[in-house]
Formats: sequence, structure tokens, C-alpha cells
Amino acid sequence: MRNLISLTDLSRSDLAGLVAGAVRLGREGVRAKTLTDRSVGIYFSKSSTRTRTAFWAAATRLGAHVVTYGPDELQLTTGETLEDTGRVLGEYLDALVVRTNGHVEEMRRLGSTSRLAVVNALSSDEHPTQAIADLTALAEEFGSLNGLHLLVVGEGNSSSAALALAAALTPGLRVTLLCPAGYELREDVLGVVDRLGEGRAQVEAIANPALVQGPVDAVYTSRWQTMGVPKEDPDWLTAFEDFRVDEEFLGRVAAPHTAFLHDLPAVRGQEVTDAVLDGARSRAWRQAHHKMTAAMAVLEWCITKD
Repeated sequence: MRNLISLTDLSRSDLAGLVAGAVRLGREGVRAKTLTDRSVGIYFSKSSTRTRTAFWAAATRLGAHVVTYGPDELQLTTGETLEDTGRVLGEYLDALVVRTNGHVEEMRRLGSTSRLAVVNALSSDEHPTQAIADLTALAEEFGSLNGLHLLVVGEGNSSSAALALAAALTPGLRVTLLCPAGYELREDVLGVVDRLGEGRAQVEAIANPALVQGPVDAVYTSRWQTMGVPKEDPDWLTAFEDFRVDEEFLGRVAAPHTAFLHDLPAVRGQEVTDAVLDGARSRAWRQAHHKMTAAMAVLEWCITKD
């Protein structure tokens, strides 16, 4: 079994293949029940609508049996180690999809047995399967990722980290991270991006909206209150006021072909307005569909190595 805990687990060809597979699944649907008689566990310690349902739908459409676990339903809550939990689940399951507020290192401990593939469906560090869905939506929209400029607006959160890492693995893809001062992507993540891209990654971090070099091909944002984790500053919203994606913002950075993406759920009126999210540029709903096609591609890659 192969884990997908971080995009650093992938090669350039791995990521390109996953995106191409997800695009094909979005276009053609499921052609073969490649996971027939396989078993997939879904363990989410945090709330989820899209990701949990997308992985359930992906596994069942590919023919797998699925068991779901709530936040208090594994013996982790009574002191069993991550290694022991992973070892025993590997006797029953082929893959375990995990969402947690914990770190990538904890998922690696859970996936330390060769009998169980562990998939990161969101940690505090990174959201790799979301980035695969995002690249799938872009590849479907534009035909190629080479030469695209993606503007990511808002907090330097786990989705931003994954997109930066994905850009390092995707030749020709340029990503600009526009984050308020004090809420930028961590410097150590940018260091990993530089190493992963062998010094050629086209990833730039800025804190001033006036410095955006447009027009860009796509504008991407996420909700500002990530994973329900409160921010230390009670007045944190003031730092984000100039980072709302509205029609005026798009007018400054967009070309006629520019698409809008949002990983959802959205807080309407906060990080994005109704006019943008429901507007002609929005691909957020097709992007949400690709959470399922990306999940299918990931599960096949982890379990069947195809």
C-alpha cells in the first residue's frame, strides 16, 4: 500500500497522473470497479460535508466497502497509540482516509504499517487531496496547467500550503499567495516548496493586494476561519478586509477568461460575495465535484498502485 499524506510523497509524474486520471473520471465516469472487495475506512475527527462524502462516494463507485468512524469511535481516545491503531486496522482495511487538526507526522505514525494506505483528507499542515481536486478543476477548465497563473487569496492555511507544494511539482504553473500580514504561509513550508521544485518553483508570497501582477488566470480563496480554530487576535477580521473577493477585486486582477475557485464551505459576504461565488466566472461547484474524482484517483493510486 502507498500513503498519500503529503504532496511531498509524490513525484511530478505521480501528481500529473493523478490529475489526468481525475479529469478523465470527471469526463467519462467510472469505467471499471477497480476497488471491488477492497475495504476503505473513513476517520474524521472534525466536521466535513464535501471531503467525507466525496471519499465515501469515490470508494463505493469504485466497488469498495466503506466503514466510517466518528471522532470518539476509535480506541485512540482511550490511549492506544497511533502505531498500534494503524497496525490493527491494516488487518481489516486497505486504506484509511483521515481528517484531523493534528499534524502530518501523526498521520505518518498511523500509516507506518505497509498493510494500510493512509490518505490525508486535511491536517493542520496540508490538504493534499484538495490541491489535486483544484488542479483537476484548472486542467479541465484550461486544458493544461502549463503557463497558468493562480492567485490564492486569504490565510496561508493548509489548502494554500498544498497548492504551493503542488506548484513546485507542476512545471509551468505559477502561484501567487496573497495573504494578510501576520497570516502568511509559514517560511518552513516555502523552504520545502523551494527544495521540492529544485529552485524552479514559481511560487511568490505577497501581503499587499496592490502588488498582484495581473491579469491572472484563476483566483482562489478559502474561508478565513480555518477548521473552526479561533484566532488569537479578537480583531483579526480587520486584517482581512482588503482580501475579500468581490467584483471590484476581480476587476483589478482578472481577464475575460479568468475563473474563480473556492474550496468551500464559503462564508458569503466574508471572503467572497454572492455575486462572485454564484457568478459566471465561478467554477466552485465543479471544483467540489472534482473532490470526488480526485478521491477516486487517489484511492486507486494508494491501493492498486495504478
